[in-house]
Amino acid sequence: MTTISELDEHIERLDRDGFTIVLDAFDTDLARTLHDDVIRLERERDIRPGTNGFEGRATMRVYNLLAHGEIYRQVPVHPVVLPLMRHVLGDGCLVSSLSSITIGPGETAQPIHADDQVMPLPKPHPATTANSMWAITDFTEANGATRIIPGTHLADHSPVYGQHYDSVPAEMPAGSILVWHGSLWHGGGANATAERRMGLAMNYCAGWVRQQENQQLGIPLSTVREFEPELQELCGFGVYRGLIGHIDRRTAAQALLGADADHRMLWDRG
Repeated sequence: MTTISELDEHIERLDRDGFTIVLDAFDTDLARTLHDDVIRLERERDIRPGTNGFEGRATMRVYNLLAHGEIYRQVPVHPVVLPLMRHVLGDGCLVSSLSSITIGPGETAQPIHADDQVMPLPKPHPATTANSMWAITDFTEANGATRIIPGTHLADHSPVYGQHYDSVPAEMPAGSILVWHGSLWHGGGANATAERRMGLAMNYCAGWVRQQENQQLGIPLSTVREFEPELQELCGFGVYRGLIGHIDRRTAAQALLGADADHRMLWDRG
């Protein structure tokens, strides 16, 4: 159980360095269960390695995990990670994407990048994205641990894609979670071992930013109805600050899911 003082320490590191690592964030039994389920999905969905330098040519990715199993519903609402995301992105932040990233033997390093560098905003700017990586297996320098450049979330520019930059590996044991600011320069590492390095990329965005994966269309409504209200909100079925995302003055949860939660539009609060 993370204490308030430990949460404050994570916030301090996140603000200063652009990242923090939450150790013992989930137990090894859950790590094994998630590992086995990702393998199931890779097999059932006939997932193949990527075909480009960013997604990797020896890396398997399963996207839209919230649509593929109840076990993934606990990931976006992690009791330490979600408060960190709300610190960076503000209340009303959203699930941007949830996917598995399994780096296979022989994979080369991913180009250093910032997750927000497609945003047409001058840097530095208020955070638009903030992301996390759940270590389902141990992350080591040899097997492709995420490589980071501390402090670069404060830079006034993004990295040049494909250019070499010195970086350090975010090594961590299975059950840990790496959390970083969306402006931090980073990239997946090279895997020089015979084992696969598996992680879950749990990414968030500010409530006023378009999500990377379209949660409202990508997850069947019958599945979303089974989500707890907090997860429905995180997937974009609420209204940001009483204004953005409504359907005829109602939340998407009310209009599409039959939710009966009380909601007032911004202009009704006077």
